[in-house]
Amino acid sequence: MEEQLKIDFDKIVKGLKLSDKNIKFRRKNLNEFIKSGFPNRRKEEWKFSDLNQIINSNIKELTFFNDFSKSFHVEDSIYINNFEHNKIVFINNSISKIDFNYEKKDKIEIIENLDLIKDNNQTNTLVSLNNALLANYVKITIKQNYSLNKPLIIYNITNKELDSTTINLRTDITLEENSSLKLINIANDDSANNFINIYQNFKIDKNAILKNYKIDSKDNLNIKYFFNNIDLGNNSLAETFVLSAGSRFIKNEINCNLNHEHSSAFINGIINLDKSKHHEIKTNINHLAENTKSYQLIKCVLNDTAKGVYQGKIFVDSEAQKTDGYQLSKALLLSDNTEFDAKPELEIYADDVKCSHGSTSGTLDGDSIFYLMSRGLSYKQSRELLINGFLLNVVEKITDIEIKNFIKSIMGID
Repeated sequence: MEEQLKIDFDKIVKGLKLSDKNIKFRRKNLNEFIKSGFPNRRKEEWKFSDLNQIINSNIKELTFFNDFSKSFHVEDSIYINNFEHNKIVFINNSISKIDFNYEKKDKIEIIENLDLIKDNNQTNTLVSLNNALLANYVKITIKQNYSLNKPLIIYNITNKELDSTTINLRTDITLEENSSLKLINIANDDSANNFINIYQNFKIDKNAILKNYKIDSKDNLNIKYFFNNIDLGNNSLAETFVLSAGSRFIKNEINCNLNHEHSSAFINGIINLDKSKHHEIKTNINHLAENTKSYQLIKCVLNDTAKGVYQGKIFVDSEAQKTDGYQLSKALLLSDNTEFDAKPELEIYADDVKCSHGSTSGTLDGDSIFYLMSRGLSYKQSRELLINGFLLNVVEKITDIEIKNFIKSIMGID
């Protein structure tokens, strides 16, 4: 792997117009990744999802270079037509389209620039890999006092040409004071046996609001890692919803820093799996200032031989008095061969706080199924009704009605 990495790295550097500082930055990140390799279960945060083993078991000869000079056409039928929206379209390694036609152009700054020279998350080896081999980088700034008229959908599309390849994409989004953004990330994969590594970095200034929805629901055989870093300013808010169902393997990792007073973070997630899929949600919520609030609710429905994992940590700094933190995970196991692993954590260094966490797992209630069948429903209908009811209160946490109804339609919930 090390030799292939270095060969592909040289191809990428030759194919892009990069400054000497950026090449040096990329090479440093490459060496950091080579030193550690893909994470395995010897790392505590990867104890339930050995990525190195998963990649080796499913991708025979992983390469790290894809010809990002290619352009691909997207049929209009690929776009969501439930509501009007702005668009950024990634196909394989390429940016196909950036469309903010519903917005005031002077209120949004968009920069396509690969010339990064620093990053604050380099302790994460997969971020290091992303920095080293990054093919596309978009930086978006929503200007002060501006709220987007329509949601932004980022389409992450892979086509059948892509096989046994690593894709690295990055988006940085800054919300200036009193601004707001509704962001939907949608995966649409026709490819198989690739490793897709997507890094999103958010800076949310005073009184700004981010509503971020991450949807992976289409069946595919790719292996994915999503890393979100969120920095919150005074009285700002970040709402994150995750629907994790489609890919062979996904790890969604969210690191949220509540840096200033009265900032709030809400994370709600659904893992809904069948076959032998393996998905994980990992959250780190860092309360670093007084009067901050976080709420997390994760629910899993697992069937066949599927595996679901939730690792969630609430960290409270000694300066973060009057913190309010809540975390709960629940799993519904529909087969004797499924596996659910949970690791809830509290690390608290302040004394005036209100924090709680919990985790439960179990099967469908037989008495409830019997009751519904006695009312005329079939066994299959009774199961579906109970499963949908179990998941529905997570979806109901979504505060945007239009997007809530869209996600319900994807999940087949009335």
